[in-house]
Amino acid sequence: MSVKPVLKMGHPTLLSRSEEVSQFDTAELHALIQDMKDTMTHLNGAGIAAPQIGVLKRVVIFGFEANVRYPSESAVPFTILINPTIECLNETMEEGIEGCLSVPGLSGSVPRHTKIRYRGYDPLGDAIDRTVTDFHARVVQHECDHLDGVLYPARIKDFSTFGFIE
Repeated sequence: MSVKPVLKMGHPTLLSRSEEVSQFDTAELHALIQDMKDTMTHLNGAGIAAPQIGVLKRVVIFGFEANVRYPSESAVPFTILINPTIECLNETMEEGIEGCLSVPGLSGSVPRHTKIRYRGYDPLGDAIDRTVTDFHARVVQHECDHLDGVLYPARIKDFSTFGFIE
């Protein structure tokens, strides 16, 4: 497997809705997941979605013990999530700074729900069902947005918060 080029904002693939995964535990699916993991790790990402490496499948991975891009955030368990759905469990939204491998060098404040339930499947087709809060919830919402062709700048309400990281 290998590190793949990450598509950048403006690429039409990033604006497309991804297709459901219909077969689990296949060589193709495992290869995609390994490519995503290698790419995310190489770039110090907190997560990555399949469309970011040019594959329009509903697959995201996320998680870290510690992350140089988000040094003050608590660990998020490494998760491979296929065909995810998100249910917002409260109306509380919180602004938080986000960046993205597909929007390099920039960050902005994005409102996200603070408590969600996400469901989906692991690579073998076993169900995942978790209720999470705070940064974990933010990461899941950000990555799942990619599956619907949404990049975080589209969610920014106050563009005075959007700019170069340096």
